[in-house]
Amino acid sequence: MSIISPAQSRFLAVADRLSFLGPTLARLTLGVIFLGTGWGKLHGLDKVTAFFTELGIPAPGFNAVVASTAEFVCGSLLLVGLLSRLASLPLIVVMTVAILTAKRDALHGIADLLGFEEWTYIVLAVWITLAGPGPLSLDRLLQHLLRRSSRSTPESTGRIVAT
Repeated sequence: MSIISPAQSRFLAVADRLSFLGPTLARLTLGVIFLGTGWGKLHGLDKVTAFFTELGIPAPGFNAVVASTAEFVCGSLLLVGLLSRLASLPLIVVMTVAILTAKRDALHGIADLLGFEEWTYIVLAVWITLAGPGPLSLDRLLQHLLRRSSRSTPESTGRIVAT
């Protein structure tokens, strides 16, 4: 028992120091993927519209623009870590619609769902929505700067300021 305990403690200490990697890698992965797919769809809207028409998605032209723009803009925001929690939400919707329309015929049970890459993207986006983007993000930098700024104002220190 005494051999396992120090090793376990060292492992947990290293894991704790590297905990920033999980949300950072999830955010960067989704950012790169959706930035790329959104860019491609925006430059091929006629094909996306035709595909959405085949799938029976209402207002296929409009929804092609909405989905493509959401992927591109939200992917870009995730890549830099700005408004990450908010940017994850439209991607969850887009991937849910993708599963319910484009993947519907291949969905026969939970095992199929768990095998879809769209499901993996949903899971990562939900994690970012709930846990945040991690410390290596513009969100965290802005949060830090705003906290610092609010601490340095006279109102926040309780001092009376003459006007």
